[in-house]
Order: sequence, then C-alpha cells, then structure tokens
Amino acid sequence: MATKSEATAGSSLTMNDIVDVTIHPLVLLSAADHYHRVARGTRKRVVGVLLGSVSRGKVDATNSFAVPFEEDSKNPAVFYLDHNYLENMLTMFRKVNAKERVVGFYSTGPQIRPNDLRIYDIVTRFTKSSIPPVFCIIDIRPDRQSIPTTAYQVIEEVGSSTSNDNRQRQFAHVPSLIGAMEAEEVGVEHLLRDINDPTVSTVASLIKAKIAGLATLTEKLVECKDYLEACIRGEKTVNQEISANLQTILNLLPNLNTDDLVRAMLVKTNDMHMAIYLSALIRSVIALHDLVNNKIQYGEQEEETVAETKPVEEEKKEETTTTVEDKSSTSTKKD
Repeated sequence: MATKSEATAGSSLTMNDIVDVTIHPLVLLSAADHYHRVARGTRKRVVGVLLGSVSRGKVDATNSFAVPFEEDSKNPAVFYLDHNYLENMLTMFRKVNAKERVVGFYSTGPQIRPNDLRIYDIVTRFTKSSIPPVFCIIDIRPDRQSIPTTAYQVIEEVGSSTSNDNRQRQFAHVPSLIGAMEAEEVGVEHLLRDINDPTVSTVASLIKAKIAGLATLTEKLVECKDYLEACIRGEKTVNQEISANLQTILNLLPNLNTDDLVRAMLVKTNDMHMAIYLSALIRSVIALHDLVNNKIQYGEQEEETVAETKPVEEEKKEETTTTVEDKSSTSTKKD
C-alpha cells in the first residue's frame, strides 16, 4: 500500500515532465555580459529569457536575451518586468530564426527568490509548446568549481483533499547539461585563447586544473559512499543499475601491486625528479651568470663615468688657478 508521500509525489507527475535541460555557451556568455553591464558590484540579479527548442522532454536552450528587471530589496513582492520589451524582442528574434521559441527564463540568483514563481507565470504566457517553461539559475561567480547552471521546473503538490486550495506550486530540480555545437566549440576555444592570463604559467594552470579535477572526484566518491551506506541502513532501495555501474568502475581500476608496475612507477618518478633537479640547477647557474654579467657591466659603466668626469675636473682646476694668478697680479699693481 502506497504511503501518503508517495501518493503526493505520484500525483505531481504529469505527461509534460522535463527530462533534462541543455545550456549552450552562447547563453552563458550572454548572461555573464548582462550581469557585468547591469549589476556588477551590487547585490542585484538580472533576468532574461531562454530561447531554443523542446524535443521529447529535453529542453535545448541555444540563445537568450536580457529583459529589463528591477525588484525591491526590502519588499520581495514588488518587482518590475518590462512586458513590452519582451514582446518586441520576441518579434525580432522570430524574424531572424523562427525555430527558436521561448523555453524558459534565467536568473543570476544565486538562489531561488520569492518572485520567481510570478516571473514564471509571466513567461508562461509567451510559451507555445505543451511543456511548461524551465527556470535556470546561472551562477556567474568566478570561484565556482562545478557547472554554473542549475535548472528547475514547476510542479504542483496536491494534499489529501482534491480542492484547488491545497495545491502548492514549487520548483523541482531538473538535470542540467552544458552542450555545444561544433561552431560553438570553435568559438569558445578561440575566446579562451584571447582571455588567457599571461601572468599565469602553463604549469600553474595545469596544477590548478588537476586539483579541481581531484576535488570533483572526491565529491563524487563521497556521494557514492553515502548512497551505499544509506542502502545498507535501509534508508534507500538498491538500484541494480547503479550497483552495476559501481562494479564496472571497480573492475576497471588497475592492479597496483604488480612488481612491473611498481618498478615502472619508481623509474618514472626518478626520471621526473632528475628533470626537476637539473632544471633547478640550470636555473641557478643562469642566475649566477646574469649576476656576473651585471657586475661586469656596472664596473664598465663606472669606469666610463670616471673617465668622463676627469677632464671636467682638470678644466675646473685650471680655471681656478688662472683666476688666482689674475687676482695676485692686480693686487701687486695696486701696491
């Protein structure tokens, strides 16, 4: 017999459920540019409309545009969204690409706000597909290590009675992906080359990327551990597909106890340490060589300055001696 919570969850499921949401790089760049133009250095957020297509419950957001938006920080119920601007922009976008439709809206969050359900109602008026619009939070903070997008859909939870008063709407999490076409991948690659920081060395960037990858791996392993412990305690039911995937991962792990692998690892480590030692030694020799060259150059410059100042000092001495002789001769004549 199903419990009350299971019945509630089952009643919230509809035929228009969203499987996942794919965000393209153009949307991320547009949202970041929108935030830096309007709300950079403030606690405000920006809101825009997502354009794309929907196929079999999969939302593909390929484009977006910003919408003038303001909200009162003191009173969350007060906000302003320019409807006329939204309609005009949609009309122009349809002239450029008629296949792109409104699939949802985005916000820079970074959390869900009370006005988001009301914004959802406004955006719903402009959607023509059977699947309701999605809500995507795009986190533009540069220190974020994971995917900067979080997608949601609106569901209705029905209580024990069937009256409309007991229906409550809330946002439910939807898997979000970062996808790109071939042209977008090429554009993103060229953009990353242009914004590369020359002050950061390649080795430092590689080490930073490896540390970020290891942190993500640790997070995933902890998640797997928590799931397995919850299954052992009986809090969650065992999913055979997840168990099979974990078993496949464990089977793919290499055996590190073989003598050949241990010897190869030691040889590789020794070679790397030798390269590090030689590079440090060469760097020290080059630094000493530059120091000697600087001393030699400084000594030559001192000699040149001394040689240039000697004639000037001799001329001054000669002038002083001539002036003294003239003064003595004039004094003798007066006497």
